[in-house]
Amino acid sequence: MARTYEVRTYGCQMNVHDSERLSGLLEDAGYLAAPDGQQADVVVFNTCAVRENADNKLYGNLGHLASVKREHPGMQIAVGGCMAQKDRSTVVERAPWVDVVFGTHNIGSLPVLLERARVQEEAQVEILESLEVFPSTLPTRRESPYAAWVSVSVGCNNTCTFCIVPSLRGKEKDRRPGEILAEIEALVAEGVSEVTLLGQNVNAYGVEFGDRQAFSKLLRACGAIEGLERVRFTSPHPAEFTDDVIEAMAETANVMPSLHMPLQSGSDRILRSMRRSYRREKYLGIIDRVRAAIPHAAITTDIIVGFPGETEDDFQATMEVVRQARFSSAFTFQYSPRPGTPAATMADQIAPDVVKDRYQRLVDLVNDLAWEENKTQVGRTVELMVAEGEGRKDGETRRMSGRAPDNRLVHFAATDARPGDMVTAEVTYAAPHHLVADRVVSVRRTRSGDAWEARQGRAEETRTVGLGLPTIGVPAPLPAAPACS
Repeated sequence: MARTYEVRTYGCQMNVHDSERLSGLLEDAGYLAAPDGQQADVVVFNTCAVRENADNKLYGNLGHLASVKREHPGMQIAVGGCMAQKDRSTVVERAPWVDVVFGTHNIGSLPVLLERARVQEEAQVEILESLEVFPSTLPTRRESPYAAWVSVSVGCNNTCTFCIVPSLRGKEKDRRPGEILAEIEALVAEGVSEVTLLGQNVNAYGVEFGDRQAFSKLLRACGAIEGLERVRFTSPHPAEFTDDVIEAMAETANVMPSLHMPLQSGSDRILRSMRRSYRREKYLGIIDRVRAAIPHAAITTDIIVGFPGETEDDFQATMEVVRQARFSSAFTFQYSPRPGTPAATMADQIAPDVVKDRYQRLVDLVNDLAWEENKTQVGRTVELMVAEGEGRKDGETRRMSGRAPDNRLVHFAATDARPGDMVTAEVTYAAPHHLVADRVVSVRRTRSGDAWEARQGRAEETRTVGLGLPTIGVPAPLPAAPACS
C-alpha cells in the first residue's frame, strides 16, 4: 500500500508556497496525504528561523515524535526550510531519529532523500548553497482550488541587522515575466480566481535583469488575464516602493486595494541601526500617495518592539507613526536575538520586562485604531470572496466568512455560496479584527466555486474508495502563516 505523508508548515507565506510544492512532490512520488487523526508514515517539517522561539518549537515537536516513531516501524521524519538551512547537521545531532535534513535551495530532493535514507538506514543531510530549481517549477498540491501563491522571486539583497533570511534564502533571484504570467494563466484555467505574488522583497522584482519598473509592469500584465479577479502581493520594501507601482495598483482593476508594507520602527535612529534604507518621512509619504490614489486602501504592517538600543523616545516615535498611518492591522513582534544576525551581538539589549510593556502599549494602540478604521466600513457594500471553513456562529445566527477587496475579514449571513464564489453584502457591524455583514445583496457563482465543488467530490470519492484502507485520505489544511518580517 502507498505510504502516507503530512507536511507541517511554520513561518511566512513563502514557506506555505514551498509546502505546497513538497506535497506535490510527494504525491508525484506515490505518497498519499494522511487522513485527519491518522499518523502519517512520513512527517515533514517545513521550518522557520525568523519567528520567536523557532528552535524550541521545532526540537520540542521532534522530541514528541521520537516515541511515536518507535511505535511505528518504518516511519520517517524530514526537516527542511530555514531552520534546516541554518542548523544543518546539528538537527540530526540534537534529534538523531530524524531521517532527512534538506535546505531551502533543494526542496525538490526530498523524495530521493527519503528513499535513500530508507534503503541505507541512515540519516541523509543535503544542504545546498544556491538555488538549483526554482520552486514554482515543481509539482504542486495546492491547498485552495480558488486562491494560489505565485512566487516572483526568492532571496533578498538587503542586509537588515535583525534578519537571517538573506543568509538562508540567498541573494535575490527573479523569474522571467513570461514564466510568471504563464503560471498564472494555467492556474486560472484550473479555476483559480485570486493570486498572491510572493517575494522576500517583492517590489524589488526585476533587479536581476535590470528593469526597475518590472514589478509595476507585472501588475498591469496581470490585469489583462481574463478570469483573474483578484491580485495581491507581499511583502514590499519601503525603500523600493516607487510611484509607478502605486499607479499600477490604482489603474489595474483586479489589483486589490490592500498593501502590507513593513515599518519595523518609527524611529530614524533605530531604522538606521536596523539597516532599513528608508526613514519615517519616506514611509509616511508612500502611505499618503497610496491613499491619495486609492482612497479605500487598507494598509497593514510589521513592527518590532525592543530592538537593541531602543529608548522610550524611539518607541514613542513608533507610536506616533502608527497614529499617523492608522493601519487596519499590524503584526507586532517583541524583539528577540536571532543567532547569526548582527543585532544579536549589539550592546544595549533591552530588558524583557521593558519590551513586554512597550509591546502591550503598541498592541493596545494598534487595536484601538484598527477598530476605529473598521467602524468607517459600516454601511459600505462590499464584494466578498467566500473562504473555506465553517465561519462563525453567534447564538442561533450562523455566518460564513470571506475577504473584502481590501483583505478585511468579513463574517456574513449564511447563504448557499461555495468557497470561491462572490457574495455582495452590506457591512452592519465592526469589531477590532473583523466585520459583520448581515445584509446579503447577491451571490455570484464562479468557476472557482465550481473548482471547489469538484475537489470536494473527488475527496468524497477518495474517502469512499478508501473505507477500511487507512493509507487513503484527504489532506488537512495548512495553517495560516503571517507575513514574514
